[in-house]
Amino acid sequence: MSTRIFGSGIKRREDPRLITGKALYTDDMVLPGTLHMAVVRSPHAHARIMNIDVEAARKAPGVAAVYTGKDVDCAPVPCAWLVPDSDLKTPDHPALATRKVRYVGDAVAVVLAENRYQAEDAADLVEVEYKPLQPIIDPEKATQDDAPRVHGGVRNNIAFRWVASSGDEEIEKAFQEADVVVSERIVQQRLLPTAMEPRAAMAQYNEASGEMTVWCSSQNPHIHRHAMGLVLEIPDHKLRVVAEEVGGGFGSKIPVYADEILVAWAARKLGRPVKWTETRSENYLATIHGRDHVEYVDLAAKKDGTMVAIRGKVYAGMGAYLSTAGPGVPTILHGLMYSNVYRFEHARCESIGVFTTATPTDAYRGAGRPEAIFLVERLVDKLAAQLDMDPVELRRKNLIPPFEDGYDVATGLTYDSGNYQATLDKALQKAGYEDFRQMQKEARQEGRLVGIGVTTYAEICGLGPSQVAGATGFQGGLWESCIVRVSATGKVQVMIGSNPHGQGEETTFAQIVSQELGFPVEDIEVVHGDTDRTPMGWGTYGSRTTPVSGAALALATRKLKEKCKALAAHLLEAAQDDIVYEDGKFFVKGSPDEHKTIQDLALMATVAWDLPEGMDPGLEASQFYDPPNFVYPFGCHIAVVEVEAETGHIELKRYIAVDDCGPQINPVIVAGQVHGGVVQGIGQTLFEGAFYDEQGQLLTGSMMDYTVPRADMFPQLELDHTETPSPHHPLGVKGVGETGTIASTVTVYNAVIDALRPLGVEQIDMPMTPPRVWKAIQQAGGS
Repeated sequence: MSTRIFGSGIKRREDPRLITGKALYTDDMVLPGTLHMAVVRSPHAHARIMNIDVEAARKAPGVAAVYTGKDVDCAPVPCAWLVPDSDLKTPDHPALATRKVRYVGDAVAVVLAENRYQAEDAADLVEVEYKPLQPIIDPEKATQDDAPRVHGGVRNNIAFRWVASSGDEEIEKAFQEADVVVSERIVQQRLLPTAMEPRAAMAQYNEASGEMTVWCSSQNPHIHRHAMGLVLEIPDHKLRVVAEEVGGGFGSKIPVYADEILVAWAARKLGRPVKWTETRSENYLATIHGRDHVEYVDLAAKKDGTMVAIRGKVYAGMGAYLSTAGPGVPTILHGLMYSNVYRFEHARCESIGVFTTATPTDAYRGAGRPEAIFLVERLVDKLAAQLDMDPVELRRKNLIPPFEDGYDVATGLTYDSGNYQATLDKALQKAGYEDFRQMQKEARQEGRLVGIGVTTYAEICGLGPSQVAGATGFQGGLWESCIVRVSATGKVQVMIGSNPHGQGEETTFAQIVSQELGFPVEDIEVVHGDTDRTPMGWGTYGSRTTPVSGAALALATRKLKEKCKALAAHLLEAAQDDIVYEDGKFFVKGSPDEHKTIQDLALMATVAWDLPEGMDPGLEASQFYDPPNFVYPFGCHIAVVEVEAETGHIELKRYIAVDDCGPQINPVIVAGQVHGGVVQGIGQTLFEGAFYDEQGQLLTGSMMDYTVPRADMFPQLELDHTETPSPHHPLGVKGVGETGTIASTVTVYNAVIDALRPLGVEQIDMPMTPPRVWKAIQQAGGS
């Protein structure tokens, strides 16, 4: 009987080095002769640069050079998602601002010195004369005619206007003929990605060979290599990017930043290694932010609860410049998910990307999909209240029926597989939904405010195929590749182009190889994060590493298995069709005692003493994989809360998550991903928010002011799952890294509104802090 490592919850192999402090991060790197870079950043949100005086800084102890924008001769920082048919405007993003600064934190000069202290001290000596201009932070107000203009030539600050519609006339008709229309204005507040290690970069240039090595905390080192090569005019084969440990990312380490480009540019200019690590304050000012939507959304339905159409108009704050993937977030990753898990006939999203004088936005865990699921599920609850229906029964009435191989939805996507009723039923059973409603009635009679939120969701992830990437304006492919190499001693190296950074693929990918070929997971090394050691890949984000890289790996190992079968047949003097593989052994069917182990075959393939005619020596395979479709995990989440009317305090009493990501390679790692995602999503609902004052100053610029959730803020999460394989994936698996974030924000939000419904409270801006909740209660008539 075969031993099954696929599906086993073995411990994460990467954790010992991470939790014992032995991992090597970018900031740990030391090279002799290194100069340290400090960045002079604008204190103004919007201002003209009248003069920059760097003379005092140049004379400071240890300073090797000071540069302003006039000195830096590289190309602008590129945007890599040029959404078509959107009238996209891409004003230049200079590495250092020259004439105008556009957000607090915009870089205007850099100082290079012998140590970090000298660099920081000298940076304080750079005198910049500014002429302040009126800032604009709110993306909706920024589109008004009298709003300050962030970039000359960009009318009303509109960077793009993107529309995805199943048919405008039909949608308008559906709303006109609807029995019920519910609407809401939703604000998705800005969020700050708080990685354990802030961004860091170090570069070394070899003038003799023209080769540059850049160490940086990147989720996609191959994309970094390509983009930085274009900006610095260094061909790919002369530029190496290393990002073995990333220190967390949550999307914030996808973009290519000006700071990283400046490190490499200065290293080449000065002929010495250059290093830079941002402070936490810089991290909050200059690393991308997430979300920042103002949404106007409507849902049309019949009086029996049949949901017909949904539409939304979104003002998406892009900040001062278009970040690497910024335009793709509120468009492709957002508007196409308006159908969610329901049989809408019509759907429309109009997304308006807006320049503001704030930090640029880009992908933040979930990236567009949490915002989409939030608005759909919010409107469903609102419709249920309007129709006096149970929100669960309203959802059940409109769910897409179970399907195994493709379902077309109104937004134009074809979901791969789904059984939404199954996750809903399982979650309701775990929650004891009917009993809760009875308990809720009794609690309300006692004056207690308890509520429940139920979310049914699907999401788009496993980003690919490349043809779709091209059609949506992404300036790259979305395939992945891998190399599996088996040595004569039976050890395996797996080289992948994607770059896991906490998701656990060093373990799960070893499990795939072990399951397919029979090597112990301890004998399998997964190599990533170095463009010189790994094949090309497009990175780790969008819950794509396991669905896309994992598929490439499964196919590569199957190639090796077929080669091993052929070699075993030759050595055992049998027909290949008669060879059976089980638990790392190849034998003739019915004769397991006479076998060849995978290690025997690895040695024989390497020494090549006795190979079948025409077989190449060695045991190595490479594989490219470009998925035929996205994958669509789904699930049902339920939250139970109690609100204290006198203080506005919210207690999250229970959280149930039933997710379906297909077969689970390692259920412990899946649970870890769901845990992290749920906490991050609830953080947006209850705790987190980046806020600016009227002058464009970030008020939440430190961890003293920005609430990062802690474990003691949460009850024990109750997790379960169903299993619906993706029909087009070699292993049937789907992504799971963002499901928790996508489902949990609105689940808790709806639970709080359900609790406050007897008081007439229908809407509270996030985060739902005690003062905001208390104020909403008072405005609605008191407790």
